[in-house]
Amino acid sequence: MTNFTFGDTDFLLNGEPFRVLSGAIHYFRVHPDLWADRIQKARAMGLNTIETYVAWNAHEPKRGVWDVTGSNDLARFLDLVAEAGMHAIVRPGPYICAEWHNGGLPVWLTSIDGVGLRRSEPQYLAEVTRYLRQVYDIVAPRQIDRGGPVILVQIENEYGAYGSDKNYLRELVTVTRDSDITVPLTTIDQPTDAMLSDGSLPGVHLTASFGSRAVDRLATLREHQPTGPLMCAEFWDGWFDWWGSHHHVTSAEEAANELDALLGSGASVNFYMFHGGTNFGLTNGANHKGRYLPIATSYDYDAPLDEAGNPTEKYFAFRDVIARYAPVPAETPVVAPPAPAFEVALVVAGDWTPTVTAPEASARTSTSTSTNTSTPPTFEDLEQISALVLYEVDLPPMQRSELFEVDEVRDHAWVEVDGLPVGTLSRTLQQRSIVLPPGHTLTVLVEEQGRVNYAERIGEHKGLIGTPLLAGLPLEGWSATPIDVALLGQQADVAAPQSTPPYRASARSTLRGTFTLDASTDLFLDTSHWGKGYAFVNGFFLGRYWRTGPQQTLYVPGPVVRAGENSVVVVELERGTRDVARFVGTASLGHTEE
Repeated sequence: MTNFTFGDTDFLLNGEPFRVLSGAIHYFRVHPDLWADRIQKARAMGLNTIETYVAWNAHEPKRGVWDVTGSNDLARFLDLVAEAGMHAIVRPGPYICAEWHNGGLPVWLTSIDGVGLRRSEPQYLAEVTRYLRQVYDIVAPRQIDRGGPVILVQIENEYGAYGSDKNYLRELVTVTRDSDITVPLTTIDQPTDAMLSDGSLPGVHLTASFGSRAVDRLATLREHQPTGPLMCAEFWDGWFDWWGSHHHVTSAEEAANELDALLGSGASVNFYMFHGGTNFGLTNGANHKGRYLPIATSYDYDAPLDEAGNPTEKYFAFRDVIARYAPVPAETPVVAPPAPAFEVALVVAGDWTPTVTAPEASARTSTSTSTNTSTPPTFEDLEQISALVLYEVDLPPMQRSELFEVDEVRDHAWVEVDGLPVGTLSRTLQQRSIVLPPGHTLTVLVEEQGRVNYAERIGEHKGLIGTPLLAGLPLEGWSATPIDVALLGQQADVAAPQSTPPYRASARSTLRGTFTLDASTDLFLDTSHWGKGYAFVNGFFLGRYWRTGPQQTLYVPGPVVRAGENSVVVVELERGTRDVARFVGTASLGHTEE
């Protein structure tokens, strides 16, 4: 039987010192047909371990509906790690941050009245216990002492940055051990005295997260972890992007020097990220440290392996450093040639006028429609887990234009009176009011742009928040209709095409085109000439696009594309400049600071 334990200064594999050289790959951010390729490329860089979070809300978006198929097949992912001759680290949270929607917590969970997130509150603990048991049913038989790849399991995630409820951490350890998890357990925190103290628990091994000043950070960790192996369980080798910013890149040379210092100190490492992947669909999170900033669709992260699985300069720089401390395979991955470049004409599959449209009307969930409420219901009230809600209200007689105000819009809204655009409200820009002309019906289409994945704003409600005012007086009698974005895309894929006028009647439209290829291949869909919306290829939900950038292309995984005829669908929320889908040879993730 193989065993994995802690020694005085090292990890021990069957009693022998073992350095963990790990890289993060989030299985839920990578097309499952590409898992084996990404794992093999990690091995070729010299890594011996793959680390992954487990995203609760990916597995259980609706309470009681547990999904372990397709991109959620954690068992298959771990089995592929084992087949590659590598070990695995599993981090099931329940909170994961990861710039992922709601920090990985399901919306139904954070909507429970009175629930106490990330602490020893009975409602929360009951749901967390049920969740962890389902995860550990997958992980337990795949532990190293049973012939599987799993060598470490993490308890919570950077908890010292959030709270200090030791009873909560103890409860997580108890359910973990009671679920037959026998491998060593770890915690992770940034290497400050307060965070390491608040986020740790006696008997659970401490690790740290950082991307610079490795020697100093490890010294701080050693003060709190007097014996046992030192490990940077998140070596930040890049960074993430958010809409309206620039594409973040870091120096390969400087990162390699930090890695050299870290390994030279005898520590183990997990690269965050080795391969970032993509926030497909509506899975991106958001940050809010004084300003709401939704995360982009690409999670390239400027990682050693880019979003399309190609090795970067950083990959080879890290490989050279690792070769000084451990054997590195002779094989090296190559960069794929440019993807096919071509254009596809798009035809209108349906306009989004506020009162009529077959695609929009059928994508609404009539059973969830709320009418005649004094205040607009939130997404949570409507049990809406997609991105759009259409609000409508009758306006009182108005002799002149009047000011319309809301407490807050979460997160972006398009305002119309009698079907004519008035303007937008934006949480990021802190726009909460707009002047309305006289009319009969006010329509406000609200988009949830991504749920905050960090700190106290996790689980906050979405929609029009508070009591809207018109000319200082409450505006009541609202109806609200959830719109399923994924269903919009699917319906447009099979809808009978309409003729495309020179100017569409509405800025909001669904458009479709077809193209033929000789073989399956990665593609890059250029979105720079569109406004804001969502894109699909062959029904696969690629994610969000937005002219504000920095991201200008959407990655289309090769397994989504087939030899023969393919379809592309665009759900446009604002008027773009061209009714054409343009595919380009390489990714364009936007300008950098330099």
